[in-house]
Amino acid sequence: MILDLMFKRPMRWLRMLVEELHWSFFFGVIVVYGVSQGLGKGLSKVSTQYYFKDEQMIQPSEAQVYVGLIQVPWIIKPVWGLLTDVVPVLGYRRRPYFIFAGVLSMVSMMVLSLHKNLQLGLALSCLVAGSAGVAIADVTIDACVTQLSISHPTLAADMQSLCGMSSSIGSLVGFSLSGVLVHLFGSKGVYGLLGMTAGLIVVVGLILKESPSRSPGGKHVNEKFIDAGSAIWKTFQYGEVWRPCLFMLLSAAVSLHIHEGMFYWYTDSKDGPSFSKEAVGSIMSFGAIGSLVGILLYQNFLKNFPFRNVVFWALSLSVLSGFLDLILVLRINLKLGVPDYFFIVVDEFVSHMISRIKWLPLLVLSSKLCPAGMEGTFFALLMSIEHVGHLLSSWGGGVLLHALKVTRTQFDNLWLVIVIRSLLRVIPIGLVFLIPNVDPSSTILPADMFMNRRSEDVVETDKIEMTALLTNEA
Repeated sequence: MILDLMFKRPMRWLRMLVEELHWSFFFGVIVVYGVSQGLGKGLSKVSTQYYFKDEQMIQPSEAQVYVGLIQVPWIIKPVWGLLTDVVPVLGYRRRPYFIFAGVLSMVSMMVLSLHKNLQLGLALSCLVAGSAGVAIADVTIDACVTQLSISHPTLAADMQSLCGMSSSIGSLVGFSLSGVLVHLFGSKGVYGLLGMTAGLIVVVGLILKESPSRSPGGKHVNEKFIDAGSAIWKTFQYGEVWRPCLFMLLSAAVSLHIHEGMFYWYTDSKDGPSFSKEAVGSIMSFGAIGSLVGILLYQNFLKNFPFRNVVFWALSLSVLSGFLDLILVLRINLKLGVPDYFFIVVDEFVSHMISRIKWLPLLVLSSKLCPAGMEGTFFALLMSIEHVGHLLSSWGGGVLLHALKVTRTQFDNLWLVIVIRSLLRVIPIGLVFLIPNVDPSSTILPADMFMNRRSEDVVETDKIEMTALLTNEA
């Protein structure tokens, strides 16, 4: 049974997706979700934490605020989505944006890697630019995923699981290697490796087979901007749309992030574990494993349940898991004879598994709220709402750490920060009524919202197909 669950069933599932969808769809998913976001996240998170701590010598509350600032390009994802949907470059809607995203990430990471004694402002600019490159690539591939979710509604949950699985596997590899690589090459050396992996996004843009758009001229583009705004406004008038958007914003905003405070405690506190770089990376790799397990649980057992039910129980478990950090900081685990490393690994695994189970139904729901013709823009808008919430939670966590005087060497009030953070997680449970009580196979928007695309816009450019470069040249 275990062999069937962990290997045979996933292989049958992947084979089914290949048969139902085009094999080239997987290439973009693997590069963007698996390499750029997954592997890149694993490498960049640990390297950035040590870069702020050891190179820039800043306080944990400042680091928490700067981490939120790096996510600003993800908040303006609707801008990237709108450009990919209605503004072709040299007649192409997808290829130029992949290429631009890859080049932007490559250059910014190389500057961080090669420049000595980079000022904090310039370093933040490079980190924001690198984040923007990943965000643009994410929006472009999201447009493809959303289009397929509309044309294959019964596979919407499967495609989000595929994306999440690619990201989790990439994160697992990235986090597993991050501590060792930071130890061997330093945080700047890891940025150099990230610059090289960003080149794969350029490759996606170069081998993307896409027919030129039939809509030349600035006037038609202006009309499309107007149509886009009208479609977005019309869609948001539906309660089935604005209510879950409000839930995503509020639930993310009140779930304060205090990761930087915990990281400094892991590595600097005399009373804490004082983990090495390798240990920090390996701990985070178990978080990636937890995310992967969460995806498998959702895909095999939970994907057919109503969105509201899954989110409610995931939020309830999230409240309980938040207090695991309290047990650790108060050193209760040692009194019970549980080693720090083992306890933190379990904590990381459980929290990421629950977080993934909570997030997947919201992703599937978001893909079903997008009107035809504006898939990339509207999906990016929905995701940006979530990122606004995460930005507020990151900055709120930084303010809380600063207010309670948690610094590089002072952690007396860290336990109180954890208690406040965990209690705030109760609030979203009272907001789950905002989520539609329907299952993933249901159609949420009216039928006319899927038929509002102009006939001249229904062209082959919307059917993205990625082929090998050899085939393209032939």
